[in-house]
Amino acid sequence: MTQAAPLISLRHVSKRFANGTLALNDLSLDIAQGEFVSLLGPSGCGKSTALRIIAGLANASGGKLEWPSASGATPVAEHGAEISFVFQEPTLMPWATVFGNVHLPLKLKGVSRTAARDDVMAALDMVGLAGFADSYPRELSGGMKMRVSIARALVTKPRLLLMDEPFAALDEITRFKLNNDLLHLWSTFGWTVIFVTHSVFESVYLSNRIVVMAARPGRVVEDMTVDAPYPREEEFRTSSLYNDYCRKASEALHRAMEASEGS
Repeated sequence: MTQAAPLISLRHVSKRFANGTLALNDLSLDIAQGEFVSLLGPSGCGKSTALRIIAGLANASGGKLEWPSASGATPVAEHGAEISFVFQEPTLMPWATVFGNVHLPLKLKGVSRTAARDDVMAALDMVGLAGFADSYPRELSGGMKMRVSIARALVTKPRLLLMDEPFAALDEITRFKLNNDLLHLWSTFGWTVIFVTHSVFESVYLSNRIVVMAARPGRVVEDMTVDAPYPREEEFRTSSLYNDYCRKASEALHRAMEASEGS
């Protein structure tokens, strides 16, 4: 049986900044359609840099970044409309309503407020904020602001969703709730998700695959599958299977940190 081409492929990608710092070196990675992949590693390992290169927000210094398909590989830059990015901070416009913030990506494409209304409201409904369309960011909690940021990413109906530690600044209860909501949306709509985190526990709960990276320079040191069924709910967090995978991920992260120190 022929294996399907990955949705996105990184081949020997490197990134050197203007100050000479080599952030990534020889990073090779395939992401399949429908996967939920976490990039896990210590601070400074290049997780966010890799995500920004995939998003087209930064250029690689070397290597290839491709979007394979049956008709042949094409540069990822040609698929920008199929990619959405959720940053660590909500980055909302304080002067705009929730509706206005979610409408922004469509507005930049020339879609009027009236024409975009159904799509914007559908995105807000996905994240449970349909009743807050006329509210302003200052009137929202931290978790609600992040939901708006996610809705803004979803309104373009992406195939690939990139998330850069979106829940890191939230309290644990809100974080757990948004983890559950994200998994529900992912399973419902069949996106491909690449999720940056430094939390072993979050990576195991969310992902069907964890890519562990070492720093200085960033590269893959372990690629582990989380073979636990979905849907994953609170019972999974207290299961022996979850604990086993957390232990394996923690050990992999420890090896990554040792590799960083020895580089």
